[in-house]
Amino acid sequence: MERLPTPAGERPDEPDACPEAAYTATATVNEQGIVTGWSEGARRLLGYLPSEVVGQAAARLLADDVDETAGPEAAAPEAAGRDTAGRERWSGTVALLHRDGHRLQRPLLAHRRTPGDSSITEWLVVSAVAGRPRTPGSEALREWTFTQSPDILAIFDADLRLVRANTAMERALSLTEDQMRGLRLPEIAPYPVSEEAQSKMRLALENGEPQQVEAYIRPTGVSPERGWPTSLAPLKDPDGRVRAVCMTAHSGTGEYLARQRMLLLNDADTRIGTTLDIARTAQELADVAVPRLADFAAVDLLDTPQHGGEPPPVPPAGPLTMCRSAVRSVLEDSPESLVAVGERTTYPALSPVAECLAQGRGALYEGTDPAIARWAAKGPQAARIRAVGTHSVMVVPMRARGTTLGVAFFSRHQRQEPFEPDDLVLAEELTARAALSVHNTRRYTRERTTTMTLQRSLLPHTLPDQAALEIASRYLPAGTQAGVGGDWFDVIPLSGARVALVVGDVVGHGIRASATMGRLRTAVRTLADVELPPDELLTHLDDLVIHLSADESGTQGAAETAAGIGTTCLYAVYDPVSRHCTLARAGHPPPAVVTPDGTVYFLDVPAGPPLGLGGLPFETMETELPEGSLIALYTDGLLEPRHHDIDEALDKMFQALAHPAPTLDTVCDQVLTALLTHRPDDDIALLIARTRALHADRVATWDLPSDPAIVAQARKNATDQLTAWGLDDATFITELTVSELVTNAIRYGKPPIQLRLIHADTTLICEVYDSSNTAPHQRRARTYDEGGRGLLLVAQLAHRWGTRHTPIGKTIWAEQTLTAD
Repeated sequence: MERLPTPAGERPDEPDACPEAAYTATATVNEQGIVTGWSEGARRLLGYLPSEVVGQAAARLLADDVDETAGPEAAAPEAAGRDTAGRERWSGTVALLHRDGHRLQRPLLAHRRTPGDSSITEWLVVSAVAGRPRTPGSEALREWTFTQSPDILAIFDADLRLVRANTAMERALSLTEDQMRGLRLPEIAPYPVSEEAQSKMRLALENGEPQQVEAYIRPTGVSPERGWPTSLAPLKDPDGRVRAVCMTAHSGTGEYLARQRMLLLNDADTRIGTTLDIARTAQELADVAVPRLADFAAVDLLDTPQHGGEPPPVPPAGPLTMCRSAVRSVLEDSPESLVAVGERTTYPALSPVAECLAQGRGALYEGTDPAIARWAAKGPQAARIRAVGTHSVMVVPMRARGTTLGVAFFSRHQRQEPFEPDDLVLAEELTARAALSVHNTRRYTRERTTTMTLQRSLLPHTLPDQAALEIASRYLPAGTQAGVGGDWFDVIPLSGARVALVVGDVVGHGIRASATMGRLRTAVRTLADVELPPDELLTHLDDLVIHLSADESGTQGAAETAAGIGTTCLYAVYDPVSRHCTLARAGHPPPAVVTPDGTVYFLDVPAGPPLGLGGLPFETMETELPEGSLIALYTDGLLEPRHHDIDEALDKMFQALAHPAPTLDTVCDQVLTALLTHRPDDDIALLIARTRALHADRVATWDLPSDPAIVAQARKNATDQLTAWGLDDATFITELTVSELVTNAIRYGKPPIQLRLIHADTTLICEVYDSSNTAPHQRRARTYDEGGRGLLLVAQLAHRWGTRHTPIGKTIWAEQTLTAD
């Protein structure tokens, strides 16, 4: 092969000369076998300057002839003719050619690499060149390794007595090797873990297998949880016989503490914020921190503003008064705290707690810190903390979503290690989780209070007085985190002494459900005032829900729920004169009836679709109820099965309804007691009514011919009936009302015509029926008009008046309130 020229005046290095110090010869070769890098060590080894080698084929540096066209496989590190395909590393001995022409047998190590962000792959070839020995012999090195290792090393003989101990062992146990020599481990370190370690030593002597101690060897003054993991290895002679045991305790404190902190955080995920109880969340924080992080923990919370808003982002300057919400200590009765849970505590303006809250970040303090001393001088609480021997303190503000909620205080007085910065990070993480839970609880409480207030304001505060039904009701909000739902009920007096009963259940929970419930309840009242029959009323209500959904579909993600699609409703009208009850339902559970003889059954009301689906009709059912019957309307939350199936729930409800009770309120209580063994998962509305009847002695009816001359006779009939009822004081208004309504029926209506008076307790109702569907309208008469004044007078004198349409004809009615004698 061609030899590279030797520069004039330069002497090559001697291959067998021993340099003063060892060095490494390094070169790089690309995948095509071209040298791309040449170090100073390579020049010293082979004598070539970089300019003589870089860019040349690496094969020219080999002492043996190779095919230069073979690529990198023929060049170092492939000079041995070995296949490197797919390999990342190669090592071996290669004959190299020195610049002066002699051969050098050198061990080479080659690594395939891709330097930096380059996509080009190259080989890094290195060779270590030994120098003159500058270190002691291997025996001395082994001795130094044993004595100077940072890990605990000790040797115990076959009798399990200490033979050797290194400096780390001496330092950890505060004993010299001479003091420990000849003693067994339990005699050196009288801890339970020492007994376990000695048992494992004996096992290692017997079976010759290494052993691990599950517990930890701990230095003097260090708590057990910060000890070191320990290994026991049998020491064997050349014949394989076990002569001694080597104990090694690795100082893995940092890794162990990091693992323990991670486990504590994982534990906190399941233990902090388990309920919507602020006091319990604060106590959970303290319980998690003690004893795994601190010896004492206290949580103090700032007061929530009276108007229900958020506390200020930063507490005001000056002394801070907070409520002690949680305490936990490793000592019985928590002597570190002068303040009991639920009491108030005040922190001076310059105390660490006040400064921490003002700065919005946690802080570490030593027990001798001037800030602690100043605090102790101004308050007995800090003095008590110092009196129990506290030597390390952490103060962490409880902040969530930019709002300061309180402070968490941690201290150590039993364990000797002070808090470290990593402990502060851990405490801040734990406190942040508790603070977020407290913040969410307060927000949920505010929202629930707002929803409850809205819900209560939309439900009837008092049930109206009427003669048709005796009524009692109950409303129970849901006890789950989902919040208050949209269940509602209503009692609506109608014309002719009739009464409408309504129970509904809006889909969803929270403020939106309550607001939707209010809109639907208002709509039901409006539709009831125009005297729509139950099936038509539900049809109009169904259309309303569809329109509400269409209005909200473009702005709300949960438009269907918000607009009330899926809402159920039951509407019933009871007439005390005929004792008939007319009902229709939209996806709602059917009502239960209890007859006076104790028979309980469901009314077979046709099951219409829930509101908001559209396109499907609602059907009406009419039934006659004996006087004194009970009718129970309810929402499905009452029968929500948890600890029983639906059949069992129905049986219990029937038994509770049929059980004799002095009042309807007692019946309501019996039903709820029988069915509710837990806080309800859904709202519950319960409405129970007992039917009354207006008998013939309270109702007077006259059929009238369509003749204006009959008006006077109609007035006389009405006056005579009032005298029979002892209602002479109502004669004037009644005569005027009868005269106007009968005259209008004769003039504008169609026969047959009927006059009816109903005496219902404190009201007197005058009704005139005719078969025409044309309804009168109140208007103000002009100066020369001959008519138009009578209906205006009726409207002014009566308590209320209106028109009730029937399938054939209409009824004009006027109701006046009777004054008590």
